[in-house]
Amino acid sequence: MSQNLILVLNCGSSSLKFAILDPQSGDEKLSGLAEAFHLDDARIKWKLNGEKGNADLGAGAAHSEALDFIVNQILPQDAGLKESIVAIGHRIVHGGEQFTSSTLINDSVIEGIRNAAQFAPLHNPAHLIGIEEAFKAFPELKTKNVAVFDTAFHQTMPQEAYLYALPYSLYKEHGVRRYGAHGTSHYYVSREVAKELNIPADKVNVITCHLGNGGSVAAIRHGECIDTSMGLTPLEGLVMGTRSGDIDPAIIFYLYNTLGMKMEEIETTLTKKSGLLGLTEVTSDCRYAEDNYQAKEDAKRAIDVYSYRLAKYIGSYMAVIGERLDAVVFTGGIGENSALIRELTLAHLKLFGYELDQERNLAARFGKSGKITSDNSPVSLVIPTNEELVIAQDTARLAVK
Repeated sequence: MSQNLILVLNCGSSSLKFAILDPQSGDEKLSGLAEAFHLDDARIKWKLNGEKGNADLGAGAAHSEALDFIVNQILPQDAGLKESIVAIGHRIVHGGEQFTSSTLINDSVIEGIRNAAQFAPLHNPAHLIGIEEAFKAFPELKTKNVAVFDTAFHQTMPQEAYLYALPYSLYKEHGVRRYGAHGTSHYYVSREVAKELNIPADKVNVITCHLGNGGSVAAIRHGECIDTSMGLTPLEGLVMGTRSGDIDPAIIFYLYNTLGMKMEEIETTLTKKSGLLGLTEVTSDCRYAEDNYQAKEDAKRAIDVYSYRLAKYIGSYMAVIGERLDAVVFTGGIGENSALIRELTLAHLKLFGYELDQERNLAARFGKSGKITSDNSPVSLVIPTNEELVIAQDTARLAVK
């Protein structure tokens, strides 16, 4: 067994996604998800060397119990696996302006992640719990933990892209600006496009659409991000699973002053009750909306708004790319699997010459990559993302000597 494996942890407020992989080959030894933290049905599922397993974690279980189960129940099933882990990589959603690249975790880095939590209140506190629990579970690797920031790839955005038209003092004194998210995915996919189209990574011009429960679009020119749809927080931009994305800010005043909603209720509405859930009034799961698109008005409404808003972002980023565009790329759970959303989105872009190939579009699902446009059309591709591999590679580069 390779002696240089990386444990990758992606901690959410109520879940923990994990993987152990070889950063050189990309070979994944273990992957899994612990979820429903703090609830009666907290559980964990995993795949170890191709074999699947699952278990209950116990009522109220959370990150500590999940990591304990991984270390003491799953890893011993493969002799030598734990000893082969040489470093731990942590996905961190928000690094503010302090972190422009991945970094070894120390006390000052932990403080920086804590300071940026005000911009990612649903994410950064969970990441800090994950770091603390990783220190406990793997004390021998305490100096080998690396933070990989979703915001880092977007730090190349120019001022005109990241500033809001607010009093400039809010940026200077409080860091109020656009930061973006999903940077690890946008970076990975842009590099895969460069390989696919045989273009140097520092020359590739792409618009990448990371579409999952959260979603964002990035404009990438000469391999660097020049704009992205998420903002100060992961609430801005596209329609998402439960997040509203872009709205008129005055809606907040209306909800507060006229409808008498409290600020906490407004925040919950925009972050947890909007998006696909708000539009369908049934579920945040895109599969429901896609499966019922022809039959149910709520599903059609949600998908139409979703794809329309996505197409608007892609069209606007075509303007700021400013020169040739090599590809529009779809990735993430929805981007990789929803042929319908890709079809409807590209249909809005006919002015730019996009023509979908139905057979290719249907073939590029469920982990398959490929071109989905016809031969005489500008290029659109599906490329499955691999954030875990990027995190593992960055971790190995910084922590393994």
